[in-house]
Order: sequence, then structure tokens, then C-alpha cells
Amino acid sequence: MEDEESDDIGPYDRKQSDEDLWFVPPFESDEEEDPFAMPLPKAPRQSLLDHSEWRAAEALHSHAIADLRFDLGRLVERVQMMGRETVERLAHAEAASLSWWLGQRISQDRIALFLAWRISATGGDTEALQSVAWAARRLMAPPHTDGSLADRIVSHLGIGHLKDMDATGDLADLIPDGSDLDAITTACAVFHLWRTLADRPDHAREIEAAVIGARLAMANAGQHLGFVPISLAGSKPLTASGSVERKLAGWIAGIHASILSALLTLERLRQWKSGATVAIEDLNGRIPMLLIGIFSHHPMIAGPQIEEESGASQAAVQRNLKIFHDRGLIREVTGQGRFRVWTARM
Repeated sequence: MEDEESDDIGPYDRKQSDEDLWFVPPFESDEEEDPFAMPLPKAPRQSLLDHSEWRAAEALHSHAIADLRFDLGRLVERVQMMGRETVERLAHAEAASLSWWLGQRISQDRIALFLAWRISATGGDTEALQSVAWAARRLMAPPHTDGSLADRIVSHLGIGHLKDMDATGDLADLIPDGSDLDAITTACAVFHLWRTLADRPDHAREIEAAVIGARLAMANAGQHLGFVPISLAGSKPLTASGSVERKLAGWIAGIHASILSALLTLERLRQWKSGATVAIEDLNGRIPMLLIGIFSHHPMIAGPQIEEESGASQAAVQRNLKIFHDRGLIREVTGQGRFRVWTARM
């Protein structure tokens, strides 16, 4: 006699349910599921950027943004009056401040020497010096306000292969070009989002985020200055954490303080130029006036670079540098007898 089939249910057998199954039953859904997906709970799909939170935070700090914009306009006007050479001075100071935020502590004289002559130490901070010098170059670049947000980010960084990086486009999609957010708010959001990217190396992600934030915050504020100072008065805008409102509040307060610091720096430079012009009235030749322009342009500069820019001989440059030093117009920053670096005494 043949055995009955095992799947027959007897009169005393209870009906099986899904709880008796030794395997997890398939999830029934109207949506098409990936057949190769792991049978695990999925995280909720939500945007990394909540526009409503950023708009609410911006509305809460609208007066602070307006005050910041007013002083930013003063800074742009001062740069326009004093010439584009002041941009290099502000960019070097900003890059040096960013290095302190990153714990690298690169001084302005080292940035100037590296950008002019590629002079760097053989110690362990060579890579840090190159990174900070890159930030100074990008901050000195002319403003770029055309194209989509992704194109502007690529232009601000100056790295062509980022056009093919999916993260750049994905990040730009979170903030559409028609967004009603102010440029200051947009820069803050992009700064914090860029720091979360896993596609960029750890040593580059932080300083790239700062450069992008400084460049995006300028927007259409001016054609002479391509960035907004964000760390001249400390790292508060870069270290603010917590809610969106706290991040934006720290960003605005820190940037506003940095703008005021930049205004004070340019005012000191204007006073130095006026005093230096009066102090050299008795000197003949073209070199003294050239030196005033050179020291206004460069925060720190070495003798060979002065010779190259002025077209004068080494003897003439050294003689005029000694006169400027004796009259208290410039000072030497390295303390060495050779390969000395000079800066205006403000």
C-alpha cells in the first residue's frame, strides 16, 4: 500500500500559518522589489537637506543676514577702491586661519614663499602646506557666478575631474538653482553637506568645504572679491554644530566678525600707504613708489621676488629695503641674515 502524500492535512492537524515557517516569508508589496536586495529592514528614504528647516532658520536670522550683507558691501567697495592686490593679502590671511582650524598652523610667510618659489620644508607638514597654498590660490581666483550650482562648485575648486563625480551632482540636486535660499544660507548648507561626503579624501574634504562655502557666500556681491572671509575672526562658523538654526547662527556670526576683521586690515593698510608715501617724499627714483605698491600687494615677500616684480637690480632693491626698514616702514619676519622675508609694518 502506497504512503499518503506528506502534504495532506489530517483531521487532527492544525492549519499552518506564517509564524510556523522556519524561513522569513517574502514581503508583499505593490512596488517592484530588487530580487538581489538583502531581506533586512530599510532606512527611511529622506533628503539630506530639509529646505523647510533652512528657510525657517533663515527667516529667524534675516536681520543678521541683512547686517552681514551691508558690511560685506563695504568690504567689496573698499577692495574696489584699493585695487585687486588687496585680494591676495586677504586670501593669504584666510588660508592661514583655515590652517589653524585644521590644526596645521601654517603661517602667511610660508604660504607666500611656497606660492612664489615653491619653497617648503622637508618636515611632515609639507602636504599640509600644499593644501593650504591650494586654498589660497582658489580664494584669489576671480568670481564665478555663471552656470549651475554643480558647475560653480567645480569652478571654485578648480578640479576638472570633479565634473564626473556623482557626489557633486547629487549635492547640487539637493539645492536647486531656483532655490529661494540666500547665498549665505546656501553656502552654509553646502559646507556642512560637503563635509559628509565619503568620495573625497579626509585630508581634502574639510578645506574643500571651507573654500566652497567662502566662494558660494559671495554670489553676486562683487566682481573684485571672489570670496567672503569666514575664519579671520576665529573658527566659530566652521565648528558650529547641532540644529540647523544653530549651524546658521554660528555661520552668520562668525562670517560677520571676519568681514569686520578684514575691513580693519584694509584700513590699516590704507593708513600705512598714506604714511609711507609721506615718509619717502625726499627719495628720488621709481623704486620707492614701486616698493609701496609691492608691499601693499603682498602680505610677505622676499628680496628676489621684489627684484623680479620691480625689474631693479639686487643692489638697488637691497638699498631701498634698508631705507624702508630704517624709517620703520617694513620689518623682517624670519630673523635670518640671508633669505629674508619682508612685510609692511602696520
